[in-house]
Amino acid sequence: MTSNPFFEPSELPYELPPFARIRHEHFRPAFERGMAEQQAEVAAIGAGSGPATFENTVEALERSGAVLRRVRRVFDNKASSDTDAAFQELEAEIVPRLAAHDDALLLDPALFARLDDLFLRRAQLGLDDEQLRVLERHHTLRVRAGARLTPEEQQRLRELNAEIASRCIEFQQNLRAATAEAALVLDRAEELAGLPEDEIAAAAENARARGHDGRYVLSLKNFSSQSELAALHDPALRERLLAASLGRGAADNGPIAVAVAALRAERAALLGHPSHAAWVVADGTAGTTEAVEEMLLGLVAPAVANAEREGAALAEAAGADEIRAADWQYYSERIRKERFDVDASALRPYLELEKVLRDGVFHAAGLVYGITFTERPDLVGHHPDARIFEVYEADGSPLGLYIGDFHARPSKRGGAWMDALVPQSRLLGHKPVVLNNLNIAKPPEGEPVLLTWDEVTTLFHEFGHALHGLFSDVRYPLLSGTQVPRDFVEFPSQVNEMWADRPEVLAHYARHHETGEPMPPELPARLREAENFGIGFRNVEHLAAALLDWAWHTLPADGELPDADGAEAFEAAALERYGIALPAIPPRYRTGYFAHVFGGGYAAGYYGYRWAEVLDADTVRWFRENGKTVRESGEIFRRELLGRGGSVDPMAAFRAVVGRDPDIGPLLARHGLATG
Repeated sequence: MTSNPFFEPSELPYELPPFARIRHEHFRPAFERGMAEQQAEVAAIGAGSGPATFENTVEALERSGAVLRRVRRVFDNKASSDTDAAFQELEAEIVPRLAAHDDALLLDPALFARLDDLFLRRAQLGLDDEQLRVLERHHTLRVRAGARLTPEEQQRLRELNAEIASRCIEFQQNLRAATAEAALVLDRAEELAGLPEDEIAAAAENARARGHDGRYVLSLKNFSSQSELAALHDPALRERLLAASLGRGAADNGPIAVAVAALRAERAALLGHPSHAAWVVADGTAGTTEAVEEMLLGLVAPAVANAEREGAALAEAAGADEIRAADWQYYSERIRKERFDVDASALRPYLELEKVLRDGVFHAAGLVYGITFTERPDLVGHHPDARIFEVYEADGSPLGLYIGDFHARPSKRGGAWMDALVPQSRLLGHKPVVLNNLNIAKPPEGEPVLLTWDEVTTLFHEFGHALHGLFSDVRYPLLSGTQVPRDFVEFPSQVNEMWADRPEVLAHYARHHETGEPMPPELPARLREAENFGIGFRNVEHLAAALLDWAWHTLPADGELPDADGAEAFEAAALERYGIALPAIPPRYRTGYFAHVFGGGYAAGYYGYRWAEVLDADTVRWFRENGKTVRESGEIFRRELLGRGGSVDPMAAFRAVVGRDPDIGPLLARHGLATG
């Protein structure tokens, strides 16, 4: 297939993948060639006749796999954002083969011997800081992957990795099907009483797109507590919606979760660690499982106390002895209206997607970093919904491309995320092409896209990941952009959320989509005050998910593992053991739909959101109190942290910005958990 678009570098700006030319039949041949070429390149590196040098080993390895790199990134994005049955069949075939390919590279004895030789002589090689860092990372990754194991142990490791990869793909595909199947199909608009008119219209459009003309469909978001629960007047419908959310995936994915946890525990033991969590954390900023547990468990008691106070107020408002899980958000919204004069639905007319994107997210990036954006309708994305923007530096020089794919559709998985289609690398001459995916309901043609405040925050958050990729200024692909420890990667994105309600940013984008009138000036302050009511719920649901992930992945290989059908019992026992089993507040993710950890890369790493939030809250305080202008502070944050990717120790980057080690005080204050 000489015309296969993956075989040669794209001729489009920034080597944007040529999506208009890519077809399903191109993927398998590109993977075949890409894996074969990289295997040959790695074999040649390992078989080098002369002594190992940084250039003939590390840099050669960094240059290898060009075809595979191109096809893999497009493939991964398509699997998440625009899949179908044929593609899922291909995915089930290819992902285990990719796992085997990765193992072959990581465990190649000749290559590791050369890297090990360089690592032992690294002090005498005259390397600069980034060269030393990339050598150390290549060496560390291989040691952690089992390069020092015996051949027999490595064979078992390969089997485990292939099985885990297959099971995780099965989990994701089951979840996509279960989420679609669990959507509520309703016959009459009256059943949706309480929802804003535009959301009802979006439910009708959702039904039409799914073949239910004349009806209304509420599709599930990827987390437990669905946003519609705050507005729907019908308590029975609220109960149905929450039950559909909590129950999806349990039958099919519970056994998979048990199997994956057992396989990961066995792999960790093989690699010399007491649990999968211990193996993960050893390569993070936390360092030890004890440090993670101290942080998580230290937050539980005050979070539960806050939530119980909230629950008592909600029960009183509901005229009940206790509040039900399905009613929590509904009565929270009632109290916010009464106490703080804030109606979440009344905010939405001021939060139109185009204004939020251009006059909020992009405007904030201009204020802080000086960059500008120009839409490129001449460039084709991976889906008709995808919009492409060229990004420019303050001096007008080109920086990269930003792609926004904001709308939900049946072919896209739930949630929101960032991908790098072309990671920045000076070695390869690549400027960045980064992509944000969200899942905002699409209204009927011609109607405005009005956002909830949570969706606004999500857009700012994901754009923070995008900035991490766009601002990357490193030589080596392994260190590019978000290639940082899992418990650090959420830090820059959480920092970027601060701009959503900064007065100079909010006033610029929060305008009524019909009249152009600004959001009433007193509303943001009331909104912030109202957000404090409900913080107990948010803390508990997030901590419960983090501790559930932790419970699954601190299981030792030689300990007692749950039965195949014991996932729900294990989950209940774990939450009870950690003191966070509140019937009215389900975990943000239950096991059957916890795709972060059983279908993605966050296994034993979901704690990272809270771990990174310590850094985030402290950095937000630094931005506000350091005495510099926003623009000056932005340049420091970009130069010392965002631009460095994985080329420096992440905590050294934090200290280079803030000037000291992190302080947990701002996080405790943010969540109402401060004592004294």
